[in-house]
Amino acid sequence: MLGASRRSLCAAAAARSRAAAGAAPAVSADAAASAPLTRPVSSGAQGAPQQQKRLLSVLAAPKVTGTSNVASFKLMDGTLVGRRYESSAAAVNSTDMPPAEKHEYQAEVNRLMDLIVHSLYSNKEVFLRELVSNASDALDKLRYLSVTDPELLKDGPELDIRIQTDKDNGIVTITDSGIGMTKQELVDSLGTIASSGTAKFLKALKESQEAGMDSNLIGQFGVGFYSAFLVADKVVVSTKSPKSDKQYVWEGEADSSSYTIREEKDPEKFIPRGTRLTLYLKRDDKGFAHPERIQKLVKNYSQFVSFPIYTWQEKGFTKEVEVDEDPAETKKEGDGETQTEKKKKTKTVVEKYWDWELTNETQPIWLRNPKEVSTEEYNEFFKKTFNEYLDPLASSHFTTEGEVEFRSVLFVPATKKEDITDRKTKNIRLYVKRVFISDDFDGELFPRYLSFVKGVVDSNDLPLNVSREILQESRIVRIMRKRLVRKAFDMILGISCSENRDDYERFWENYGKFLKLGAMEDKENHKRIAPLLRFFSSQSNDELISLDEYVENMKPEQKDIYFIAADSLSSAKNAPFLEKLTEKEYEVLLLVDPMDEVAIQNLSSYKDKKFVDISKEDLDLGDKNEEREKEIKQEFSQTCDWIKKRLGDKVARVDISNRLSSSPCVLVAAKFGWSANMERLMRAQSMGDTSSLDFMRSRKVFEINPDHEIIKGLNVACRNNPDDSEALKVLDVLFETAMISSGFTPDNPAKLSGKIYEMMSSAIAGKWSTQSQVQPASPSPQYDAPVVEPEPIEAEVVEPEPVESGKQK
Repeated sequence: MLGASRRSLCAAAAARSRAAAGAAPAVSADAAASAPLTRPVSSGAQGAPQQQKRLLSVLAAPKVTGTSNVASFKLMDGTLVGRRYESSAAAVNSTDMPPAEKHEYQAEVNRLMDLIVHSLYSNKEVFLRELVSNASDALDKLRYLSVTDPELLKDGPELDIRIQTDKDNGIVTITDSGIGMTKQELVDSLGTIASSGTAKFLKALKESQEAGMDSNLIGQFGVGFYSAFLVADKVVVSTKSPKSDKQYVWEGEADSSSYTIREEKDPEKFIPRGTRLTLYLKRDDKGFAHPERIQKLVKNYSQFVSFPIYTWQEKGFTKEVEVDEDPAETKKEGDGETQTEKKKKTKTVVEKYWDWELTNETQPIWLRNPKEVSTEEYNEFFKKTFNEYLDPLASSHFTTEGEVEFRSVLFVPATKKEDITDRKTKNIRLYVKRVFISDDFDGELFPRYLSFVKGVVDSNDLPLNVSREILQESRIVRIMRKRLVRKAFDMILGISCSENRDDYERFWENYGKFLKLGAMEDKENHKRIAPLLRFFSSQSNDELISLDEYVENMKPEQKDIYFIAADSLSSAKNAPFLEKLTEKEYEVLLLVDPMDEVAIQNLSSYKDKKFVDISKEDLDLGDKNEEREKEIKQEFSQTCDWIKKRLGDKVARVDISNRLSSSPCVLVAAKFGWSANMERLMRAQSMGDTSSLDFMRSRKVFEINPDHEIIKGLNVACRNNPDDSEALKVLDVLFETAMISSGFTPDNPAKLSGKIYEMMSSAIAGKWSTQSQVQPASPSPQYDAPVVEPEPIEAEVVEPEPVESGKQK
């Protein structure tokens, strides 16, 4: 389509290059082809000439040995521009090739390669991440050196990375336009351990006191290079340094103790600058040569590399083509008297072509100034990076400096996807110099209770042992974790301080249990966790309140924060333990979630206010009257001993209560024992074996209310007749009932029910049977009618008439 043969254009461009560079060696046909060519190309609109734009880098000639000719097409301003790239398998006389020099690996390298291939990496796909990182480092080094030596960029100003695959032959080619290597650098970098071009470069910078200018380099070819042998049987490295006029080729095979280095003589394979890696994949790993898979790996691991990464992809465009008409149909249409010019029939087809596609389009938002990033950009980054569909509740973008330097962006999702029992999540993506390392952590960067926080962390100082895949526990990691946790709490605190109360209610509904878990596990951050907790209270009208709100509402004489744990809100509100506190208008936290009580006990205090369980012994409400208490104890001491003797080991002791006002008695837990709620939870977790709970269950204290009529009656019975069976029966029922009202479970509910039924029968029989004897036996009238006394009737005496004789009727 270009009107001139590819060879003629290459030769002409090569001649111009040689003339301009003097005695410089001839560049490859690919490099010549990539030089700007200006020729008219029909645009389809009045033949207006168009300038053919340069698409490919001088290093990007898509040649793979053994491949056939590949044509590429691209629409430019409505015009189809075609390029054909010829196979690099050009016939080269083998006698012209210089002999390859054979080198032995250093012993440590040989052992290291075996370790890498067979043990070090758990996932083979990281080979591409390592090689792209090395290419990025080479570009970084060239960019730095070009500041003081612009001549280094004379062979091409473009700094990019290009990856091409040949899935039919299982070949992957990675090309960068970076600094390249000389022959000696090849030997030092790829044949010797603990040596890399960048490492020496950094050392030289430090010696010249310029290290502070740029230290953002990992190493052009470090240990990561050998990860190529994870998937390749053979690796060919073709490299050209701007410091050398010659291009060298390094070849090595897996499980080999040696490698070869030779000078490149084939003009078809010349590159002006940089490095080209060709990987000949193993039989089982040829799947990595699929373009789609390479593109996916780049997006996953190298999405935020600072240099553009292009992958060779198959594309398509639609066009209209003419369709041959059926002659019979054409003749039939022409039989009419009037013939009008018909439009030719067309159909739409898809034309396939191959072209470079920019793969790492997303920019690392964490490298920008937070003041220049809008909320919409944060939300878009969050949804795209973590596959979310709702905007986050909050975000935090920060940079830490000092001992450890890293950048991070954290988010709180609007919905919960993880369960509190999940130990591993993929919510934190760790990068080292913008190269993705891992998202599979188990508490290294965030504790388990903050596993719902999502974000990215990019560090330049993270210590990585041999492979970037292995994260070691170190002082730097601990410092990073500490600062990340602190920023996460600041972000959550911002939600709680929002003017819209619904925001934090939404957060608490999703992640409240996570923070309670933090109160149990993370003692160091109690001061940050406590203000974020929410509970019900006796005065909150079924609304959750914070501990700050509770402290603010405390009475002046109130010293402690009171709470009670129960299985439901209704049970907590109606517990007898609240009677005196309600009279004093003291607010009580109602802990109805199974995690609440444990979380509060681990906090122990808040703002110098102790948490006090009102269901346990030794409750001090600040209103003690020692003289009055002494008198009551003397009066009821005999009764307390009598009750303790009757109950035996069921209780630790019997005391006079100062927390009751309307109930006769209550059963409280020992100061260091389990509460009724905790005993219930532990019983549920003991899998039916309650023998381990006996020692805790026995430490209950039976408190009686001396002002209640039942207790007064028992006091009299104790003094007059302590062995009265009826009094003892009442005492047994009283204790069992107190267990239920206090939240405990009776040992024998059926026995308690029998006693209650017996007492009910006695009460009923004594009341209604007496009334039945007094009532008349006659049935009661159907309705209440007035009783009218009959008036007396005077009887009239009638004398019989005398009967005359002879007069018969």
